Amino acid sequence: MPARHDVLDRSYDAFLFDMDGTLLNSIAVVERVWSDWARRHGFEPEVFLKTIHGIRASDVIRGLGLPGVDPAHESDLLLAEEMEDVSGIVEIPGAIRFLSAIADGEWAIVTSAPIELARRRMAAAGIPMPKVIVSGQEVKSGKPSPEGYLLGASRLGVDPAKCLVFEDAVAGILAGEAAGADVTVITETHATPFETPHFSIANYQAWQPIQTAEGRLALAAI
Repeated sequence: MPARHDVLDRSYDAFLFDMDGTLLNSIAVVERVWSDWARRHGFEPEVFLKTIHGIRASDVIRGLGLPGVDPAHESDLLLAEEMEDVSGIVEIPGAIRFLSAIADGEWAIVTSAPIELARRRMAAAGIPMPKVIVSGQEVKSGKPSPEGYLLGASRLGVDPAKCLVFEDAVAGILAGEAAGADVTVITETHATPFETPHFSIANYQAWQPIQTAEGRLALAAI
């Protein structure tokens, strides 16, 4: 695993981004929708919400092992609610500027969200869509499995070990690690900081992507 600041000394073939909490802040929506779901099923929202970030809804529900509860059906109901509620979704500060400086085809989104929800949230935040996006519906195993990041790198035609993953949640960080990529942690939405050996930045305001003389991508301070 690279030391914290090795990321700044390296260059990459592509950048791979998680979406919620990494490119956009959808916490207001997630807390509204999932808090209601938690209460209906007898869970304390304040505790429950800490366990769901970065994980597919169906995997969250399946992991609870609730008798008589169909994870696929419940995740469909949650999706319908989340599709209707985009109030308060905003970019992580500096994200639009940062992404606009990367050539299309050199970055991708790898999200646990279904594709239609991803498109709706990106539009609500005013963030352009890349050519490549991998949704939670397209992989057999969601984060912390590396499957999504491996697929994203493959669609870009690059080696995942030569990519830099941007993540905010533990499940996604583990997925990036397992894919063999370097990881930068975005901490803008962290209510409770957690220890990580990875390079961490609050948001994108003080950072920019640059192209090296060899035509690769690097992360640099403004």
